[in-house]
Amino acid sequence: MKKLFIAVTAFGLLFLVNSRVALAQDASEEAATKQETVKAQDVGNKICPVTGEKIDEKTKATYEYEGKIYNFCCPVCIEEFKKDPGKYIKKVEEELKGR
Repeated sequence: MKKLFIAVTAFGLLFLVNSRVALAQDASEEAATKQETVKAQDVGNKICPVTGEKIDEKTKATYEYEGKIYNFCCPVCIEEFKKDPGKYIKKVEEELKGR
């Protein structure tokens, strides 16, 4: 009888632990799915924040930074943006306010 009690108790504990692990996995999979569905937002700037030139849609370059997509006149400007994003983001914000 003692062995039966120990076996039932052990089975119950294993069931409980397994249930908690399954719940934790479901929660982490749900969080991963939510992150995948969040897409970067195009800020819509039409002027390159680095050079100040109007962006040609045929040759524009884009760069995603902190969930936002910024537009540039060329890939070289992206490298300059990476050096001081805050400086150039302010220029984009000023452009967008003026619309």
